[in-house]
Amino acid sequence: MTRAFLVVMDSVGIGGAPDAAEYFNGDLPDTGANTLAHIAQACALGRAGEGRSGALHLPHLDALGLGASCRLASGAEVPGLEAVPAGLWGAATEHSRGKDTPSGHWELAGLPVPWDWTVFPKQIPAFPPDLTSLTAELAGTEGILGNCHASGTEILKDLGAEHVRTGKPICYTSVDSVFQIAAHEAHFGLDRLLKLCAELAPYLHAMRVGRVIARPFVGEAGDFKRTKNRRDFALTPPGKVLTNWVQEAGHPVHAIGKIGDIFSMQGIDSVSKGTDAELMQDLAHQVATAPEGGLVFANFVEFDSLYGHRRDVSGYARALEWFDAALGPILEKLRLGDLMILTADHGNDPTWAGTDHTRERVPVLCAGLAGGEIGLVDFTAVAASVAQHLGVAHPQELRSFL
Repeated sequence: MTRAFLVVMDSVGIGGAPDAAEYFNGDLPDTGANTLAHIAQACALGRAGEGRSGALHLPHLDALGLGASCRLASGAEVPGLEAVPAGLWGAATEHSRGKDTPSGHWELAGLPVPWDWTVFPKQIPAFPPDLTSLTAELAGTEGILGNCHASGTEILKDLGAEHVRTGKPICYTSVDSVFQIAAHEAHFGLDRLLKLCAELAPYLHAMRVGRVIARPFVGEAGDFKRTKNRRDFALTPPGKVLTNWVQEAGHPVHAIGKIGDIFSMQGIDSVSKGTDAELMQDLAHQVATAPEGGLVFANFVEFDSLYGHRRDVSGYARALEWFDAALGPILEKLRLGDLMILTADHGNDPTWAGTDHTRERVPVLCAGLAGGEIGLVDFTAVAASVAQHLGVAHPQELRSFL
């Protein structure tokens, strides 16, 4: 038997989405957005020098085909990433109507989203009165704060002190199908926040809102910081996905990061959470110890959450270089017959306008298999290929690239 490791580098898009013009950041369409290429170009021009210097340096990912996949997907130049790939590589195109976390992950796991998500209008107030009333009632407060589209870090600067003073939860959204609630871990209470989100989730899921996200924070006015205790209460996928296929075939499934939340624990036996640095340690542990036939499904979110949304090019470049350096020793520990696929769920170009995700193709990089180009494939080909590698049955309409 063999093992499979599916690793999602959250938001590491490579441009070239054929329908990018249909998606926007504010009034600007996502046409031409390219997370990886624009970071690499900024590094080459000396415009990403905070905490690092020089060309983007990703030798392990590039050897697997990262630079080549970006050129395939978009035709863009990727300075510093010119290696001839040694791995099996290509690029994937999403078909679900969305550029959000659930859409990308569900489709990578074999299930394109069969509906349009509900998104809240970019106006103030953003939420319908019955939702705000229910939120306040469940929170036990006289109303809510926010009620708008906002950056998660900026809204803490604007409303964190008022939240501490009044106890009202801070509720906000984005262009994604989300309802986010920020609350102070000490003044409001972490358990109370998680309970509030859990109680609201069925109501919002019935509206086809994809996620209710708890956004706990700590600190004092002028120095509020979000903590690693975020939790996503996601709508359960409407059909079986890769994790179900593997688990029902009798194989163990371990989730790293927010995978358990994204799939509402469907087909998942165990979960580890933490910072990306802590998750990388667990990925190394899983490569060393995961049983034969098992699937390890990981998400590394900080590219997206700490740098993409904040349009921090230097920070994103540093995160990519850290990830590549940490990944190198792990790749060396893969066993004969193992498959590790590195991919992404969408883009989040830190050079782009706005603060939202960007519609892009994503890399598909395979370690453990003989090298070659798979070309442009569908997101669902990732799930089909993992299933085929593990000898697990999957829907026949999903085509593997193996």
